[in-house]
Amino acid sequence: MTVFFIKAAQLLLSLSILVVLHELGHFIPAKLFKTRVEKFYLFFDVKFSLFKKKIGDTVYGIGWLPLGGYVKIAGMIDESMDTEQMSKPAQPWEFRSKPSWQRLIIMLGGVTVNFILAFIIYIFVIFTWGTNHSKTNDIKYGFGVSKTLESIGFKQGDKIVSVDGLPFEEANNIGSNLMFRTIKEVIVQHENGQNETISIPEDIGKQLFVNGDTPALMPRTPFVVDSIVPENPASKAGLLKGDNIVSVNDYPVSYNTDYMYAIKNIKDSILNVTVNRNGNLKQFSVKPDEKRKTGVVLAPLKDDFVASYHKDYSFGESIVKGSSMGYWTIKDYFAQFKYIFTKKGASQLGGFAAIGKLFPPQWDWKSFWMLTAFLSIMLGVLNLLPIPALDGGHVMFLLYEMVSGKKPGDKFMEYAQMVGFIILMALVLFANGNDLFKWITGG
Repeated sequence: MTVFFIKAAQLLLSLSILVVLHELGHFIPAKLFKTRVEKFYLFFDVKFSLFKKKIGDTVYGIGWLPLGGYVKIAGMIDESMDTEQMSKPAQPWEFRSKPSWQRLIIMLGGVTVNFILAFIIYIFVIFTWGTNHSKTNDIKYGFGVSKTLESIGFKQGDKIVSVDGLPFEEANNIGSNLMFRTIKEVIVQHENGQNETISIPEDIGKQLFVNGDTPALMPRTPFVVDSIVPENPASKAGLLKGDNIVSVNDYPVSYNTDYMYAIKNIKDSILNVTVNRNGNLKQFSVKPDEKRKTGVVLAPLKDDFVASYHKDYSFGESIVKGSSMGYWTIKDYFAQFKYIFTKKGASQLGGFAAIGKLFPPQWDWKSFWMLTAFLSIMLGVLNLLPIPALDGGHVMFLLYEMVSGKKPGDKFMEYAQMVGFIILMALVLFANGNDLFKWITGG
């Protein structure tokens, strides 16, 4: 339970920072353009507030429903659906009375702050903690590779020499780079010491996603069983903690990735698992569950098998490195949408529980700020989606107005806002419903 509260506290603090700064991104330009802001809220105040105080024209408060936050700008059709105000003559201090370019800046203010914040966090994280890198020979036993990568020339135990002509120094990123970036060729070093240049298909990311081969590569470590989960297929078959699995259906198991590869790719409903128990070979029939899980828990990856070197940066170097990290994180996140908007991608959408799981079980400031930077980018990108009720929806209608010279009517905006809110709530319920389903089914 302690772990739950630590993760929940990190999630709550991170989202609170992001929501407040996002809304400030709307609040500040609104004030600069002399637009009245009636409310500034962290979390939603459905029926009542935990705290509120009026200063000038604005009520500042904290709601009880932690699903975000909002600023209520006078003369704007938003989630408050204040149609009474909109039925009155427009006032000079209202949003609707301002030129379209000012309204556009106000609406883009939130996501602009999200992106700027992410860049600032990355810069200061790199300046404070530096970075760790792993070169070709730092991965002691090479990588275990997925079947999809085997089909294009990779072999088990390969080490990555270079990616598109650049020396390989990013052990933790090579799999995601194949998923989200355009890579033309990779030079690998096979276990026999020979180098080979492998051409990467343009659709390799799609192949990996459709085949469920993520992660595509994992550092290999000598195979060690950490434990056997009670009442799971392996324990029911008779496997015990301390057993050394040597093969699955005659597929040899020497490394952690060998076992994962065999379980995933050998489609037999019953697997013949051979173990070495106190020097004696024994065979067991294991029936994986519908998700191909057996209840064998592998020992965690040790630094002995994945070495790294540390690099510190001056503040100027941190600006360059942090900006590059921010750029590629944004680009990679946009690239994910080609997978999200598929049947399989939709089933993997997660809500607050999925986000909370990203945080470490112990409070770690570097991890906290790195995740906060990522969530800031995620919040910025999602808010740009052209859905009414999100910033992107308002921007879409403002751009239409600026191009056509015609302003959408208030009634149309009211209906669009309602439709957008329904879509948004449906997405929130769907994502959090996925979390609940995975928790119930152990996914």
